[in-house]
Amino acid sequence: QVQLVESGGGLVQPGGSLRLSCAASRSISDVRRVGWYRQAQGKQRELVAAIGSGGTTTYDDSVKGRFTISRDNAKNTMYLQMNSLKPEDTAVYYCAADRVVKPGLAVTTSMHEYDYWGQGTQVTVSS
Repeated sequence: QVQLVESGGGLVQPGGSLRLSCAASRSISDVRRVGWYRQAQGKQRELVAAIGSGGTTTYDDSVKGRFTISRDNAKNTMYLQMNSLKPEDTAVYYCAADRVVKPGLAVTTSMHEYDYWGQGTQVTVSS
């Protein structure tokens, strides 16, 4: 089992920045796929960004050029740097990790591929 705990959410003005963190109870090293999802009120959960165990990344078109996913293996922590935030980025953000530990796996956008989820952190973009 891997427990994931997000932090870093909050209220920010449009155009501002936030960095979300996701601390894991066990290794989320390069050989494990990880991702960030978000769910706005009344909408389905959607992928924001993900990293495959081969190192490839993918982003939703709506955040490309503004958000960056990364991880620090030594700290068992993954991050989502969010810049130029917009009101439509308002949502609860969740981190997720695959239980499979294997190098070279392609990045996945499917929620069903992730076995571990954090509890979520609220991000509100408003003036």
